[in-house]
Amino acid sequence: MPAPIIQSPNIDEDAVLRAMFEARKRVFIDLLKWDLPVLADRYEVDHFDTPDAHYLVLTDMDGRHRASARLLRTDRPHILADLYPHLCAGPVPMGKHVREITRFCLDRDLDAAERRSARNQLVTALVDHALANDIHAYTGVAERPWFDQIRTFGWQCEALGQPYQHGHNELVALHIHIDAQTPIGLERAGIHVPLHYRLSAPHQGRRA
Repeated sequence: MPAPIIQSPNIDEDAVLRAMFEARKRVFIDLLKWDLPVLADRYEVDHFDTPDAHYLVLTDMDGRHRASARLLRTDRPHILADLYPHLCAGPVPMGKHVREITRFCLDRDLDAAERRSARNQLVTALVDHALANDIHAYTGVAERPWFDQIRTFGWQCEALGQPYQHGHNELVALHIHIDAQTPIGLERAGIHVPLHYRLSAPHQGRRA
């Protein structure tokens, strides 16, 4: 499994990944009640967590999880194309310059101010990562209230189709354009936060 980009030095990378999968279980299964697989009654890991997946993981200085996101290649199986293509009025955006954002996760142990800070840092990291890796756009699937928040972050974000009722929630397919002006937009919206990164070495096929 590809390694995370983390914000702290001297981090046990396997522990960071385990903490991320554990945080995902606590948020998406325990809190939000999503119907997702659980590994060892502790970790949320699904069939998209393959060696092709990449992770952005924000930690504190002791390596504890604060926020994370999974990025999926769109020229390989991914959630929008495989599970929700009906959310798009036209073709699903795909290609080597497009990534799908999934599992945007803010740790449940954070208070409101810490969650807002971690959210802003993770959004900044997503833009920095895109600019550094020739990624021109992100796609994703979001519940309507979260999509409405995402549109206020200062980047160019649009719906790919009309909201779709899925159970008790409305889902929206989203498309975020990334270019050299995007950090300026984040700054104007009060989202952008300068970050320091540590890029870990690759982990091929490693699981929680």
